[in-house]
Amino acid sequence: MAKEKVTKVRDGDTFETNKRKRAVRLANVDTPEKGQTGYLKAKKALEQMILGEEVTVETVARDKYKRAVANVKQGRASVNKAMKKHEK
Repeated sequence: MAKEKVTKVRDGDTFETNKRKRAVRLANVDTPEKGQTGYLKAKKALEQMILGEEVTVETVARDKYKRAVANVKQGRASVNKAMKKHEK
């Protein structure tokens, strides 16, 4: 699994990297969508954690938009686990 640099955070469970055409969605994490309570807090938490950082993406599935659904790590820390506390 290669390291990828996070270039944009779309919301609390979706981000873009320098190596992919489509966004990556965190597996088993469901944070509030735009317009819902908690959206900005979750997005900012993910930005602070990974924006501009190198992460390891382990794709476990694809969603209906053909995005990678993945377990993501920053170093040894699980980004998925950290973002569970920002779920709806």
